[in-house]
Amino acid sequence: MESLQRRLLVTGGAGFIGANFVHYWLNTYPNDKVIVLDALTYAGNKENLASLEKNNNFKFVHGNICDQDLIERLLLSDKINTVVHFAAESHVDRSITGPDEFIETNIIGTYSLLKATKKVWLDIPKEQGRETLDHRFHHVSTDEVYGTLEPNAPAFTEDTAYAPNSPYSASKAASDHLVRAYHHTYGLEVTTSNCSNNYGPYHFPEKLIPLIVTNILHDKPLPIYGDGKQVRDWLYVEDHARGIDLVLNKGKVGENYNIGGHNEWHNIDIVKLVCQLMDQAFENDRSLIDKYPLATLANQAKSEELITYVTDRAGHDRRYAIDAEKSFTELGYRPQESFETGIRKTIEWYLDNDSWWRSLIK
Repeated sequence: MESLQRRLLVTGGAGFIGANFVHYWLNTYPNDKVIVLDALTYAGNKENLASLEKNNNFKFVHGNICDQDLIERLLLSDKINTVVHFAAESHVDRSITGPDEFIETNIIGTYSLLKATKKVWLDIPKEQGRETLDHRFHHVSTDEVYGTLEPNAPAFTEDTAYAPNSPYSASKAASDHLVRAYHHTYGLEVTTSNCSNNYGPYHFPEKLIPLIVTNILHDKPLPIYGDGKQVRDWLYVEDHARGIDLVLNKGKVGENYNIGGHNEWHNIDIVKLVCQLMDQAFENDRSLIDKYPLATLANQAKSEELITYVTDRAGHDRRYAIDAEKSFTELGYRPQESFETGIRKTIEWYLDNDSWWRSLIK
């Protein structure tokens, strides 16, 4: 489909990763059409897409992926030939205290999308004696479906058996299997990507890196689960968008691709690094003290003094690590941001865009 104009339906496109993908795609392919569907739950924010409102190739639709009739209408009216499915409940803590929404959105919602795309792209043309429509259903998943790794174990590959340990990861694993089944059973042209932890602009403030930044600015404790030695593989969000771009243009139908940065960090080390960079930012730009008078740094204290160890999360996976060699070899994928450049860009974005995150913090 690389030679054809893409008409994308991006589910969850007002969320963190989805919004970054939409900006990336319209910057890279300005002649493509992008329709964003988002239910605007707590993590979806239309402000993430505000700069695109006057773009004639962009449209926002407020709706739920569980609404199969709505999906079918959009596929038909906007002649969608590509679905990029980000929409998901994704916060592990929330899945522990309230798993029902995760089952509904991540499993039933994905199932509704699959039913709608199968009907419009495969069934209706067949009933009318036409060829099935050229299409792609790309499903965005997570490394958490693979479970947890021992400290010295090899990183997750696409052949690693699924072993989810939280209601969130279990619901994502179920949706992955549904996508695979719709390809093998019905011939729906699908791809799936499993990505490591993302960071960057528009990241909802309850997540680790923006939580640390905003808590420092409010002189609040920096909560660290357990001993803080949990390991995560971090990837700048725009590099994730580049990876999906390559999967759509070069990936084989029916295949899974791991997208990661080969960039493992202990949580506590991430927190200490962010603290150091925040300290440096305030030292280099004293006007930040006037902008953020509540900040620990405005009182000449060090950010690390706010670190507070709290009871570990139930069922907390110890280590995730992505082996992205398949994406490197088959797609030519390489992250363009180093962690040093990406984390500095992220902190600068939060310092420059306080009007965005202040409204999200209760």
